[in-house]
Amino acid sequence: MTDSITTHQAADDARNEAIVIYVNGKLTPRAEAKVSVYDSGFMLGDGIWEGLRLYNGKWAFLAEHMDRLFEASLALDLDIGMDRAGVIAALEATRQANGMQSNTHARLMITRGVKSKPFQHPSLSQSGPTMVIICEHSTPSIPRPIRLATVPHMRGLPMTQDPKLNSHSKLNCVLACIAAEKAGADEALMLDVNGFVNTTNACNFFIVRKGEVWTSTGDYCINGITRQKVIDLCRADGIPVFERNFSLVDTYGADEAFLTGTFGAQTPVASLDGRTIGSGELGPVTKRLRTLYKALIEKETA
Repeated sequence: MTDSITTHQAADDARNEAIVIYVNGKLTPRAEAKVSVYDSGFMLGDGIWEGLRLYNGKWAFLAEHMDRLFEASLALDLDIGMDRAGVIAALEATRQANGMQSNTHARLMITRGVKSKPFQHPSLSQSGPTMVIICEHSTPSIPRPIRLATVPHMRGLPMTQDPKLNSHSKLNCVLACIAAEKAGADEALMLDVNGFVNTTNACNFFIVRKGEVWTSTGDYCINGITRQKVIDLCRADGIPVFERNFSLVDTYGADEAFLTGTFGAQTPVASLDGRTIGSGELGPVTKRLRTLYKALIEKETA
């Protein structure tokens, strides 16, 4: 589909051609920034990442992002090689070297490092970890509400690949996105192992029914920081909110639907499986939550 868009669509910014990128302690011009073909992340998707947004010279919800990063490192038994203060210092050094103050997105990636041989066993990663931080000038430019299609790809059980992890291994989500695009949508709605509505390939998913905000139980979706902020904002502002199992039938009949994520905050959904959700435009509850979230960001980064 020629007019397909993504939930991470940003306005073109020529300044990004001249950014410097943090690679293992060195700030390197974009054209020269490289990692080894033997790197665990390249070979196996053996790594973790965080996406962060910069507002007014401050990283929003930095403590929560560091909590999630270090919890993931424990789950992967991956030694980051520095403490929280060290990671934050690296992030700040990258920001400052690029002269960034706002409308900035950071991708912080850590892998198990360079392998001595091109095989799976973690013990072969004898040089590492590898840490890369990319900060880009990034103003969201999502021109219309997102069209979704339900796909057969699921977010799996914790004993396979825990969907709560921000891991480099994203193939199931990539395949889900491809399937949605083949169906004429922008991105994919993924169900959980019990057939309940779960998440999209890139964002957390919410619906609004009769003034109530519903999202999944959270058992099979990414541990979204923006997701939790929206739930907290609903509770603080008296908007009924439920983490619950719900079906495609419930979703098709919703008054509104929206996605949450660090990049796009709250992105409205126009349709699912060719069925228009509500008016197909930004709904009043989503609009209200956008206003509340903007105020939260201003308070957080004041």
